[in-house]
Amino acid sequence: MGDVRIVSRRLVRPEPAATSNSGPPEIIHLTPWDLQVITVDHIQKGILLPNPPTTTGGQGHAAAHVVERLASSFGRALARFYPFAGRLVVNDCDGGNKGLAVSLRCSGEGARRVRPRRGPRRHRRGRHQPTLIPRLVWSFFPLDRQLGVDAIAGSLPLLAAQVTELADGVFVAMSLNHAVADGTTFWRLFNTWSEISRRGVDADKVSSPLPVHQRFFLEGCPVPIPLPFGNVEDIVCQRLPYPPVEECFLNFSAESVKELKAKANAELSGTTTTATISSLQALLAHVWRGACRARRLAPDQDTMYTVLVGCRGRVAGLPTAYAGNAVGNAAAKSTAGEILNRGLGWAALLLNRAVASFDEASARDKLASWHGEPSFSRMSAFLANAHAYLATGSSPGSTCTGTTSAGDGR
Repeated sequence: MGDVRIVSRRLVRPEPAATSNSGPPEIIHLTPWDLQVITVDHIQKGILLPNPPTTTGGQGHAAAHVVERLASSFGRALARFYPFAGRLVVNDCDGGNKGLAVSLRCSGEGARRVRPRRGPRRHRRGRHQPTLIPRLVWSFFPLDRQLGVDAIAGSLPLLAAQVTELADGVFVAMSLNHAVADGTTFWRLFNTWSEISRRGVDADKVSSPLPVHQRFFLEGCPVPIPLPFGNVEDIVCQRLPYPPVEECFLNFSAESVKELKAKANAELSGTTTTATISSLQALLAHVWRGACRARRLAPDQDTMYTVLVGCRGRVAGLPTAYAGNAVGNAAAKSTAGEILNRGLGWAALLLNRAVASFDEASARDKLASWHGEPSFSRMSAFLANAHAYLATGSSPGSTCTGTTSAGDGR
């Protein structure tokens, strides 16, 4: 399939600049929602665009025009999301608090834009072809296999974009440090970039509301939050090699999802529950049961499905356009035997109840207690139970506007 070779890497600054050179840069202190994911990989998503219609200069000229238009509009998109052109910094805590404080310095140093050479022809999957994602796709994503905390020691950009011109399409990829934003904000930035590129407008003409960069702290929470570590690397605790797993697509038609939803609700119709199973809950229950079967889990093996739940709209005082992390998790637990034997509806009901149990009070309780006993998402904890664990995040309702393409997420 060929290799993707990088031609250049350059820093792109917000256009127009959001900060003044006359004073110190704005500092945004990170919340518990931000800090707890500083130990995980970047958010990485991509959009596959078909080649544009052939112009006078030929197919290559048309694709090159798209690539250049995307590149030129990236800085204008950054104008709305200017903190992501900054850097993570660490300082010793002042006063009686011991430890480190990690903050976002809005210095406008720039996001990274990667320009590769013309890439290989993409692999077209037919109806019965394997859905495994070629390892080559990893090279389409900048800042790959970097943890959020790595941006501190290496003074790395928080955001990077790469537009790879393929022989039969264009792949637009973006990587964002998870410590500064969640999937909702990621897609809002992607959508902003898409709209500016398509319409040829400046950031102040974008249809979506301005992002709210001021962070959400509960009363009584120390700001900045002291982390009980002697140095940055201690936050990671243990670095593990990436397991030799395969990545793949699972494609479900609208009709098949509709059938799963109907089946799940029909199975519960004769029970005492009044819950209505959603399409997503039915689909995830189907995947959960399939994974238990494929992994050949013992009937008494505990298994868990975690669903990431957005807090916008669930926690009072949190703006809809909030640009930081605002995500909690809801976990459904059972044994593999029950998941397989008690039916699709029962498994979906577990997921339904898990999400329903996530309320404002529980979200606030976790936020209020986090600074006293910080906990972090770590690969080591995941790998310990990976064979019996599933998780779903990055809302399927999040889309990149103005495209007729498939999304590849890492």
